[in-house]
Amino acid sequence: MFLFTNKASTKLSSSSLCLFFLVSLSKPKGVLACSIALSLHVGCKSRLVSLIINPIDPMAHTITTLCTQCGDCVPQCPKDAIKNNDGELWIDPTLCDDCQDNDNAPQCVTICSTNHPPTPLKAKKGRYKATQKEILSPNLFMNGKSNAFASSIAVWEACNVLAQRQSLPWKPDSQGKLCYERQVNGGRGTIKFRLADPLDSNAPAFDSEAAHAELTKWDVRAACLHLIFAAHAIALERPWEEEFTISDRQLETYLGLEKRKDLSKLAKLTLIKELVQQPCKLQMDISWFQQGRVPSFALEQSRLWHLLEIRPHLQADETGSKHLTGLTFKIRAGAWSKYFLNRQGARTSTAFYQYSSLPQSLLRTVFSSWQQHDGACRMLLWLLFKTKMGNEQRLTVPTLMRIAYGENRVLQASLQREERKRLLRSFESDLEVLQHYGLKPVFDPVTYPSDIQPLWVKLADLPDDAEAALEFWINDGSNQNRLTDAAPRNKWNRLMQARFLCFELPTGWEAQATQSAKKKLRKAQRKETTQQQSDRVAALSGQQITAARKNLQLSQRDLANYIGKSQSWVRDIESGRLQVSSKDQQLLLKVLGGTPSAR
Repeated sequence: MFLFTNKASTKLSSSSLCLFFLVSLSKPKGVLACSIALSLHVGCKSRLVSLIINPIDPMAHTITTLCTQCGDCVPQCPKDAIKNNDGELWIDPTLCDDCQDNDNAPQCVTICSTNHPPTPLKAKKGRYKATQKEILSPNLFMNGKSNAFASSIAVWEACNVLAQRQSLPWKPDSQGKLCYERQVNGGRGTIKFRLADPLDSNAPAFDSEAAHAELTKWDVRAACLHLIFAAHAIALERPWEEEFTISDRQLETYLGLEKRKDLSKLAKLTLIKELVQQPCKLQMDISWFQQGRVPSFALEQSRLWHLLEIRPHLQADETGSKHLTGLTFKIRAGAWSKYFLNRQGARTSTAFYQYSSLPQSLLRTVFSSWQQHDGACRMLLWLLFKTKMGNEQRLTVPTLMRIAYGENRVLQASLQREERKRLLRSFESDLEVLQHYGLKPVFDPVTYPSDIQPLWVKLADLPDDAEAALEFWINDGSNQNRLTDAAPRNKWNRLMQARFLCFELPTGWEAQATQSAKKKLRKAQRKETTQQQSDRVAALSGQQITAARKNLQLSQRDLANYIGKSQSWVRDIESGRLQVSSKDQQLLLKVLGGTPSAR
């Protein structure tokens, strides 16, 4: 690696010119990667001109239309990149690496006995035409905000595996296969995950070494593809038997990749193909206990998602070279959906049908922030499911740290001071990302007071006006405890005992909490029998409420405070302007004591 700088260019009177050449000669066969950045500043105005040269590294090859289709090159390809598409051979550029391990030439070129061997693939000129002929599944997010998706425990745990990856405690099982096991409902059930070939549903799980190597290639964005699959699966009546078909263009729209002008079409297709396959590599073992009328069941070596087909779409240019212009994927949910996404079985209480709301903004946030804030993306995905249980969830700081960074890193931070500092900076920065997204943490004032809260929380009241901001800092400087003071020496120990009261939900997340509350209410209402309804107490009248309140020597304000209402509400109830709901009737009876008949 060599770095050349033009020092003379840094001493210009009217402008500053910086020119950097980064030349990498580490690739075989002298592949050159060059990045040039040119920055020009003139007077008060500034202009930035940037030129990025990104050659295909390594350069893939392509089979032209002049090929005789003899097939001699197919078994010679070390990457199995030569495919047959509708009777014609083509080289998958997402797999071809130009035979880097061969010092002479690519194997397909060496073995070719014709005058028209495979040629280096050049960038396609002009627009990419859509050639997909398959009938695709309906688009998601038709309202532009959210879409229903399967949110069962199997989907949640798989999302955690894809997001947290190597941070989880993977261990070899009795057969030497790398396995992650998760106990559910107090150990009454278990879910195990292994890795296997995505294109062969009957393939055995990877051994420990191969699985570890595979996990190192994964990133958190694969969890977004998993959630998209769950959203498509919920539209099917019997997802364990029916398949859905999605295209690269649909995925680009869901994930916001259509706006990425810095990525070529081939780069986007390569990325999408890799991310689609990662959820399909998960193999599950589920041992479930009986819940009500739902019987116990067990699944072994069952796929999370079956990747049935990856269909390429090619377009030939004027030279006969074939360019990959699109991909479609045919996918079917695994056997888990028969037990957790069974609409008909849920009607007879013999299976579960669990769903929630998936905000599109979450997918795009993960795709835009995953490199700088991997921990924030992990917490975001975990909270998507956690908040489904209700917004009032008491979450401790160690729990969120383990989700974001893994058990080993939190343990290491507790033992090493420098690692502790880095982890605290990362955690507070990732919390700020959640705050900007709209998932606002509410700190417990007792265990998480202001002196150990992040600095960005303390600066929330900083005025935008310059003069007001100056006065703000002058007043802060005169205080005994200033915002810029160093953190307490025992901050880490106190954080290990701190917790969040809840997270305020952003737009698109309230719907799922409301649906959960409505579902619980409907379930409670169904449990009420006719006898229970007949035993309800008679409704309290305004006069009875007034008399009972005065007997207890309570003012309207006192009664309002006891039941969590306003004074005007109590006044309107006593005057007869408002009718008391059954829920408020029970609350009033509890506060005032007895029943109308008892008085």
